[in-house]
Amino acid sequence: SSLLPLPYPYIVPGGRFREIYYWDSYFTMLGLKESGETEMMENMVRNFAYLIGTYGHIPNGNRSYYLSRSQPPFFSSMVELLAEVKGNGIYSSYLPALEKEYRFWMDGADGLEPGGSRRRVVRLKDGTVLNRYWDDSDTPRQESYREDVETAERAVKRASTSGAVGEEAAENIRRRTYRELRAGAESGLDYSSRWFGDGRNIDTIRTTEIVPVDLNCLLFHLETTLKRAYEEADSSGTGSVKDNRAMAATYGKKAAARRKAVEAYCWNEKKGVYSDYLPAEDRRSDGVTMAGMYPLFFGVAGKARAARQKDAVMARLLRAGGFLTTTESTGQQWDAPNGWPPLQWIGIAGLERYGFRAEAREAALRWIKLNTDVFSRTGKMMEKYDVTNPGLEAGGGEYPSQDGFGWTNGVLLKLMSLYKK
Repeated sequence: SSLLPLPYPYIVPGGRFREIYYWDSYFTMLGLKESGETEMMENMVRNFAYLIGTYGHIPNGNRSYYLSRSQPPFFSSMVELLAEVKGNGIYSSYLPALEKEYRFWMDGADGLEPGGSRRRVVRLKDGTVLNRYWDDSDTPRQESYREDVETAERAVKRASTSGAVGEEAAENIRRRTYRELRAGAESGLDYSSRWFGDGRNIDTIRTTEIVPVDLNCLLFHLETTLKRAYEEADSSGTGSVKDNRAMAATYGKKAAARRKAVEAYCWNEKKGVYSDYLPAEDRRSDGVTMAGMYPLFFGVAGKARAARQKDAVMARLLRAGGFLTTTESTGQQWDAPNGWPPLQWIGIAGLERYGFRAEAREAALRWIKLNTDVFSRTGKMMEKYDVTNPGLEAGGGEYPSQDGFGWTNGVLLKLMSLYKK
């Protein structure tokens, strides 16, 4: 079996997904917390700490074919969620796992020259260090072999329209395409127009050329969580007081530097939104996407920019059933007309954090109504939803829409506890 054994019980998403998935689990845990399932929450955090200790990182899911990549790093958010229930001692308990998670994402940063990149780290020309998605393999994904081969062949064909492509060049294009697809899978948004060179076609995918705003906000949170973990270790008398305080200060500086970098490189002044940065072109992407809500969710954004981000999202992405993922309709599942539970929570919680309570409530009630209406009609909770035409089933991507579904249940329970009292 390809299944990687875990020492504690865990929750799977549902449908075709019969193993844990990294970032899914945080949103599932929101519902577990609302349901008082503290033991299961801790079991899941323990499992992820076990994966970090065993493999050096949290893989995409607990399958052997996922070991070459991770997923959006929500482990620090899981630790924070568990600490809300069990107390701040949780931070120092999981300090070794948090440290090892950080080392995985920052591997390659030491000695990297300005303008260079290595694995998940990018050093910009001015020396600023930010992160990208990556995968250590450049072969077709085992779980989507046929789809990846077909995409790579289309990429070769596209290159041949401007001239003959020799076999060596064609093989290089295939391998580059496979890595970009795998990196897109690490993003969790597999797939979205965000990762496409032409904004439309998957065979132009270039995930590793992009510095994603959402990933760098997640790593800001990891840095701030490590700072807090060392402070808790200091206050509890764990380890050396001098070392704890020095490490807390180090991670505080890292978090401050990353916040400054996100504001400098991921703010699109013309569009009034947070967006991805393309180092090779020295520009921000122009798309309005829910990724732009991560700086609000994690408290990275300044107040004025948060207000402009709010205006753009409410005007461009809010539909009858909740938030679109992007404004683009490409046939990919992480584009219009689909809305996804994790991004609803990121958006709504981000609005609440900055005091935009009326907007947060409006978005939440639309999503709650969509979820409950579909459940009344079908008896199912779905992986994703068509938020533009709530009567239609969501689609797009490599597989049919799945029912179940862990993160849908978790986000809905959380939103109903906040807005349906």
